[in-house]
Amino acid sequence: MAPRHPTALNLEPPVDEEDIGDLSPYLSLPSSTSSRASSSTSIGTSSPRALTDDELDSDIPLSSHTTPGAPDTPRFTLQLPSPSSPSLSKFPSRPHVLRSNTLPRTFQVERESTEPRQIHTEINALHVDSISVSKMQRWILGIAVVEFDLDTGPVIDGIYPPLMLLPEESENIAFCAFPDSMQFDQGSQTHSFRIRARLKILSPQQRPPTLDGFIYGFSHFIQRRNSSSKRGYSQRSLVILTQYQYPALYSALVGIFGPLFEQHGTPMLEAACHNIATWPDPTPGSTVELGFLGSVLHVEIPHSIDAQQVTETSSFNEKYSPTSHILATTAPFVPPPLLLFEASLANLWSIWECLVLCEPILIFGTSPAQTSQAVWWLRDLLRPIPLAGDIRPYFTMQDSDHTQLVNKLPPKAGLLLGVTNPFFEKSCVHWPHILSLGRRILPSSSPKQKSPSLGTSAGPAPGWNTKTHRRYISKDRVLLKQLEHAVRGNDKARMDASLALRRHFCSRSTQLIAPLARYLNSLIPSPAEVRHARNVSAYTPTRTSSPFASPAPSPIPTFSSTPSKSSATSASTSIPHVSTPTSRYPQSHRGLRLKPFNSVHFFASLKAHGSTLPFKSTSKRTEFYERWLKSPAFGTWLAQQEQIVQSVLNDPPPPVVDSPPTANLDTGARG
Repeated sequence: MAPRHPTALNLEPPVDEEDIGDLSPYLSLPSSTSSRASSSTSIGTSSPRALTDDELDSDIPLSSHTTPGAPDTPRFTLQLPSPSSPSLSKFPSRPHVLRSNTLPRTFQVERESTEPRQIHTEINALHVDSISVSKMQRWILGIAVVEFDLDTGPVIDGIYPPLMLLPEESENIAFCAFPDSMQFDQGSQTHSFRIRARLKILSPQQRPPTLDGFIYGFSHFIQRRNSSSKRGYSQRSLVILTQYQYPALYSALVGIFGPLFEQHGTPMLEAACHNIATWPDPTPGSTVELGFLGSVLHVEIPHSIDAQQVTETSSFNEKYSPTSHILATTAPFVPPPLLLFEASLANLWSIWECLVLCEPILIFGTSPAQTSQAVWWLRDLLRPIPLAGDIRPYFTMQDSDHTQLVNKLPPKAGLLLGVTNPFFEKSCVHWPHILSLGRRILPSSSPKQKSPSLGTSAGPAPGWNTKTHRRYISKDRVLLKQLEHAVRGNDKARMDASLALRRHFCSRSTQLIAPLARYLNSLIPSPAEVRHARNVSAYTPTRTSSPFASPAPSPIPTFSSTPSKSSATSASTSIPHVSTPTSRYPQSHRGLRLKPFNSVHFFASLKAHGSTLPFKSTSKRTEFYERWLKSPAFGTWLAQQEQIVQSVLNDPPPPVVDSPPTANLDTGARG
């Protein structure tokens, strides 16, 4: 029976007055996040309808009945898609229906004005101290409580401390807070997401600014049986919103906070925020101990977002342990990330090459927890190479960037898209690379079935599928054997292998840029040139045409026209604008900078000195670097290097302090 609409509801055009399920391209079957689920799962006398042939033929995912932390799936049940899981069999021939029309906001507004939920009332009643809020927002933007409403779908019940959000941002957070497929009968899981911040011009008093134009969410999703609900379940997500890309830190925080909030309610929200307000500033390069709801977290903050955090050289005063120490920018180490790539261990070297060459990769998983851990893991392997593309640890069809990132055009360079909805398998069929996470499924000897069999999930089979990439660099076959052996071992063996795998590829990323760093050293002005420029600046009060002056205010390097035209043009156009570092020297001296990058000279240097990366051949090495010089990552990296060199060159040398005579020091010591 369709839900009864309020009498005052009047939607235009008239066709929208039909039941929402009739207009939506989604199956009207219940799932863990389906607002239609009450018609099929409510406790009543109505009998379930039979599935049609089209529905049986669609790729409906399967879900497992499992307990939190259980590695295997003991039994399976038919999963029913959610508002974000469309039927893959066919779509209605109606005109396109906007997302805002499929979930009528009128219901939400009316319910909030007449029947506010208890959590909503409790959060609004919490005391807000402006001083504590400003201290809190050094680390987080806020903590959101998201409920699943039968009439409106996912709804933010409240955010503490209060945070200004556009409706589009609130909707993105609400949908990303929930998995878009059933994960378990009862239990919880943690995942993360990244959404675009839409409010660009705000004062810090209205909302703390983001660092890169994105808001990062770390969600703890909980599903429990609830006889008072028409669906028989209650679903809630607790989301820490932040401006920082620190997945290991915030995943640990929400993993501690979620179960305590579920047990004790709103007082835990206030206590968590007050704990955060007592923390020191998140100073780059610092190591801090953070007290949080009875736990103490030992956290190392990186010097920069692209700096490697190496376990062997971590700043903890004891040997690094993934269970007691947190390297903020790494992916969570629990469960061992090695298990994510079990079906594609032999392809990890090709995947790493696609990452550094800014190739777009679609990453499929059975849960948001899988995809978000995998995306953060792959992003971490790039360091110290900067991230030049967009990453989405968990992406849904309801995201406001859906049409920009998923369409019939070639995908954007460097895009890493983590998805769980099988709809993306068809809408992204033209993508060059697809990575499906999990264990490889052995082919069955039984005849092929139209509907998924038990033990399988919708979407591509686990493994690596590429249409265009051919590997340039040799594998480490000794390490590969160790990984294959560790997968069949215990948790300690899997964790050790995961850490060894991370060390291996972080080392390869460093080795990749070593030849470029060596060549850039030859582009730095000599000490004589620096002294000459500084002497000139001392006698020139206004800007002059110094031979070292920048041709433009932007410090972006000007590429020489002598190298390969395509390489130079691509690299120069891909470098983003970097603000000029401040300096105490006059403007005439501010022009000291690297000399222009010349790809012909670089390849001559590469031929003379080689590379420590084990390329299959010299021609493969040249081809690889030619491609990398054309990638957005190279332009971003080069701009960063110029900014570093320019800040050093344009800062005055430290003053020379004459040491007092030795006799005076001795006298002082004796006195």
